[in-house]
Amino acid sequence: LKSIAAIVRRLSLHCRQWQTRQAVAMRIEKCWFCSSNIYPGHGMRFVRNDCKIFNFCRSKCHKHFKMKHNPRRMRWTKAWRRAHGKEMIMDSTFNFEKKRMAPVRYNRDLMVKTVQAMQVVSRIREVRKERFAKQRLAAQLKQRQTSAQREVAKGAHILEGPSKLKALEFQKKYENSRKVKAKKKVKVSRKVGGAAMEED
Repeated sequence: LKSIAAIVRRLSLHCRQWQTRQAVAMRIEKCWFCSSNIYPGHGMRFVRNDCKIFNFCRSKCHKHFKMKHNPRRMRWTKAWRRAHGKEMIMDSTFNFEKKRMAPVRYNRDLMVKTVQAMQVVSRIREVRKERFAKQRLAAQLKQRQTSAQREVAKGAHILEGPSKLKALEFQKKYENSRKVKAKKKVKVSRKVGGAAMEED
């Protein structure tokens, strides 16, 4: 009877372990070249003579790597987007992605808390990315509007009818902003480390 109970216990333990293995999230690697996600069963891996591992999402990235191309010069890579201010670079949520080489003893509570924290951090990051993108697009829109307003101000004498008043208003605003900018360009001298230095 005891042996049957032990077998049942072992079977239930194996079933639980199998279920937890099934529930564990899959490991998603990052492409070395373009930083896109590599899901299980996809991509390729290159191991160099010094044992450094490079993961690639597709043959395109692998070929560029073999040709020694710089990912910061390819417009379709994340490295280029980060270098040119298209995506968030500095944020506290990126600290959680760093690899930690110190082994941690398995603790179920710790693992559960870690998974919950990862979900919260990913939600926060998504919100911040959206906010960053909106601010970037708003700045671009403002720049486009100001350039259009400048064009209208230059050609105010050409416009006739109801839009002429608007053009004159833009012209006044443009002239005022130019005056303010001209005042700001006054040279200011200050001493830095005992030596006098002039700035614009």
